[in-house]
Parts: sequence; C-alpha cells; structure tokens
Amino acid sequence: MNLTLKIWRQKSRKDKGGFVEYKVSEISGHMSFLEMMDVLNEELIAKNEEPVVFDHDCREGICGSCSMFINGEAHGPDRGVTTCQLHMRKFKDGDKITIEPFRAKAFPVIKDLMVDRSSFDRIQQAGGYISVNTSGRPTDANSILIPKEDADLAMDAATCIGCGACVATCKNSSAMLFVGAKVSQYALLPQGKVEEKERVRNMVAQMDLEGFGACTNTGACEVECPKGISLDNIARMNRGFIGSWLLGE
Repeated sequence: MNLTLKIWRQKSRKDKGGFVEYKVSEISGHMSFLEMMDVLNEELIAKNEEPVVFDHDCREGICGSCSMFINGEAHGPDRGVTTCQLHMRKFKDGDKITIEPFRAKAFPVIKDLMVDRSSFDRIQQAGGYISVNTSGRPTDANSILIPKEDADLAMDAATCIGCGACVATCKNSSAMLFVGAKVSQYALLPQGKVEEKERVRNMVAQMDLEGFGACTNTGACEVECPKGISLDNIARMNRGFIGSWLLGE
C-alpha cells in the first residue's frame, strides 16, 4: 500500500505544534500500525530528519502506552484492540491517515504523539490499593470465599490497562471509566471493603484535581475502550461515592 500520513509534530509542551505530511510506500497489510510507523521513522533517520516520537513498550496490547488518535478514533478504526494491535489491512491503498496524540488537559503533550499520563498514576496513588497486614499473621487470601460473579466482575474491571482511550474519546475528557474500573476492582472483593469509602472519595477528588471533565453519559468511552470496560463500573463508583458522602456512610 501507498499511504499519506498526516502526523502531529510538536517539539515540546511549550511548542505550538502542527501537522506534517509524509508519504510511505510498499506497506504490507500484515504490518501492525506501529511497524508502519517504524518504517516511516527509518526513512526519516536515513534522510537525517528527526523521527516521529511515539510511546510504546510491550506491543502486545497489555501496557496501553501505544495510544494514538487515528482518523478521529482512539487506537484507530478497529475495536477491542490497542494501536499496537491495529493492522494495516484496516486501511486501503491511497488512504490518507491522520495521526494525533490523545488530547486532554490532563494529558499534556511531551513530544509529537507522546503524552504525559502520570495523572492516572496519581489517581491510583490516591486510593488504588489495599492495606495489607504484614504483622506476621496475615489472613490467607484463599481462605476468604468470594462469589464467582463478584470475582468475575472484579477481574473484568481489573483488565483496564490505563491507556486513556476513554479520556481521549470523551467530549469532556472524562476519566470516569478509568476511575470506575480502578474503584470497582477492589470494591467488589472483601479485601477492598475496609478502605472502600475512603478509596472512592480520594480517587474521585484526585481525578477532579487533575482537571478531567465530567461524564457525558454518551457511552463513547466504553465503545473505544480496547478492553471493553463496562459503564457499569461508573455507576458502581457513583453509588459508592454518594453512599460515602451524601448518606454519611
């Protein structure tokens, strides 16, 4: 395939940035999107031009770092995949592909397509954990019986990889789906009940402090999420938040 790439280039957070067009040829449909980007960067380096900066790590759809906004969609036109799992067969010969970073106030651009998502880390640090008894007499986790339905729902929530597609897709740049998933994975299990109320308060407060917007209730976040995180997690978080504050529980 021969393609035209319209890529956002930005030298730093303070730089205004803008789109630059590049041509790539002989792209195989079997390539992943990141492999196609590698081809472009090899060509740029051969010309003594600066390669396009983009974030990536595992390239297996696990780490979530490969986030790109492709033709107006987080992670591109496929569903249930991250950018590294998107294959070029989803495009046609002669296509023009627009590639941008995830855009949100809480995700400032570091350079080109790489954004700073440390705001997610700070939300996690605010309450995304459980305290463990290390006195030498901890309770064996396997001795606590958990209904299979609750365990399955907790595991489903825990599949969130924190890529930020929900934020990039939301018109208000809301992180409600991410926070809802991180709250739910503990709230559904007995080990997480002890700090449940404090956790949801602190994580929601940190989310607001980071500058994320309010939920739009459109459900676009669930559609674009590569792990299919359910909106039910937002509802569960809201119930927990209301219960801990308004009802004085």
